[in-house]
Amino acid sequence: MKILILGGTGVISREIVRQLIAAGHGVTVYNRGLRDPGFGKEVGQLIGDRLRRAEFEDGMRKTRYDAVIDMICFNADDARSTIRAFAGRAGQIIVTSSIAAYRRPYRSVPTQEAEETLWDDPAFLYAFHKAEMEKILREAIRRDGLPITVVRPSLTYGPGAANIGVLRQNCGIVHRIRQGKPLVMFGDGTTPWSFTFVPDLAKAYVGIAGNPKTFGEDFHVTSEERRVWDDLYLEFGRLVGKTPEIVHLPSELLRKAAPDLCSHLYFEKSYSGLFDNSKLRSVIPDFKADISLREGLQTILAGYEAEAHEADAQKDALEDRLVALHGEFAARMCGLQAK
Repeated sequence: MKILILGGTGVISREIVRQLIAAGHGVTVYNRGLRDPGFGKEVGQLIGDRLRRAEFEDGMRKTRYDAVIDMICFNADDARSTIRAFAGRAGQIIVTSSIAAYRRPYRSVPTQEAEETLWDDPAFLYAFHKAEMEKILREAIRRDGLPITVVRPSLTYGPGAANIGVLRQNCGIVHRIRQGKPLVMFGDGTTPWSFTFVPDLAKAYVGIAGNPKTFGEDFHVTSEERRVWDDLYLEFGRLVGKTPEIVHLPSELLRKAAPDLCSHLYFEKSYSGLFDNSKLRSVIPDFKADISLREGLQTILAGYEAEAHEADAQKDALEDRLVALHGEFAARMCGLQAK
């Protein structure tokens, strides 16, 4: 198939490109050209900015693709633009949303697509915009019968990812464990979660592309290995041979301390992150997300070691302050008991 990817240079989209090429498809990426996709002549490249709406849409109207995968659709305006650009000119439009678009608390655990409704509170803008985006897509499916497929990944890690850890410390997690510095965890660390890794997610896109059974449908794609949030740090500790000290703080307080970093913990991650892939397997029978947390983190750790990553100093200092505040509060509570 002839496939266009809007984006194509991110942690997830690069792996989708790699797997599509391996499956024998012809792939072109569209982006601003700021980063080399790293595939040489194997992949075509179109340079442009999707936010320059008229230019983007006019240029895409001159093309035809068997499938378009939109990895950079974040709000209702993006969705409208994608529809204007590709309606009638693409055999399928695959749009990447997020499980953040679901309203909390969930109606089903493990979560099933048909049981859930969309987020409607602008207090968590990322989720709100993704949900509004999906509403535009659903209307286009209902009104015009467009061959649109919505994919909802959960938290997904891969080499080069910048979203690993409660404070998105990334390699800072390993640095703190090795230095004996505590790591901050939200809640009591026992919220159920399934950590997904990029190769498993990319497999779903390959199976969805050109698959008529997926037209007009939505699918979340996540690991089904059941873990809890503490396991993220404990598994890193096992890999480096040192048990981490974990300090637990309420997600509400973390949100107040660092809203840009921690709002997602309060609005999204505080709820169970277990998802049922049965709907996806009904259209891709051989799909299986089989990379374990340990296996995935081994790959992440190898990348950190190979490239000698440095911890983010600001995040490290923030974590130190949070740990200190936790200690002060614990001491005061012990003082109350002594009185």
